[in-house]
Amino acid sequence: MLNKIAFLSLLLVLLTAFTTPVPPKKTKLYLIGDSTIAQKVQQVFPETGWGMPLTTFFDTAAVVIDNRAQNGRSTRTYLADNRWQPIVNALQPQDYVFIQFGHNDEAENYPDRYTSPADYRKNLVKFVTETRAKKAYPVLITPVTRRKFNRQGQQQETHVAYSAVTTEVAKAYQVPLIDLDKMSRELLQQFGEENSKLLFLQLAPGDHPNYPYGKQDNTHFSELGARKMAQLVVSQVVAQKLPLLADHLAKPTAKNAVAPATTGKDEQPTNP
Repeated sequence: MLNKIAFLSLLLVLLTAFTTPVPPKKTKLYLIGDSTIAQKVQQVFPETGWGMPLTTFFDTAAVVIDNRAQNGRSTRTYLADNRWQPIVNALQPQDYVFIQFGHNDEAENYPDRYTSPADYRKNLVKFVTETRAKKAYPVLITPVTRRKFNRQGQQQETHVAYSAVTTEVAKAYQVPLIDLDKMSRELLQQFGEENSKLLFLQLAPGDHPNYPYGKQDNTHFSELGARKMAQLVVSQVVAQKLPLLADHLAKPTAKNAVAPATTGKDEQPTNP
């Protein structure tokens, strides 16, 4: 009798194992880059990296965002700090790596992070080839623009050499390219010189307790700016039909809808 009960119990376990659906494998999307993407600590709020709202644009049951961007890092220091190798070790087939550097690579006045265009190229190639060696997908992103208008009210190009290198590597190695430099400049131009301040960490004294004396930052984003930049990135995921990502967007809401840019005249930042 006991043997019969044990047999039936084993049979039930086997039937359950074969009939229980296996959850689908999630696509992991790694973000590597600098402070314009990175997660921010509470002490610098409302400064926001565009990687932070990116997760809201995807179905989290299918896509997991792993933001490994770090403040102040160039391609050279990201490698020197051993931030890249752990990602390589963890990469699985069909994962993604979104790669956006340039801000710190071009900083000639900071020799601790500066990277020549030639070395920047070598480092991008390393990221691309090592990602592909793990059967994962690299995507190159030109550095998002800084806010810089001339006297005629025209937004200036602020990453000429490094955006050009990024574009060249993407073409040479047939890597998907998101030209965030160009797209973000166009967005700032649409907002205009004054209204584009809403996209950046621009605070008057007393606006926020983290910045009692105010802040005039034309590089780092407000919550609104980070969301707008994330929208631009996602718009290219859709336009280029990136496998496993374009088909797993979150259902549109007022917060994550990917819509054409507006002039910003009627739009207010989430936390001024």
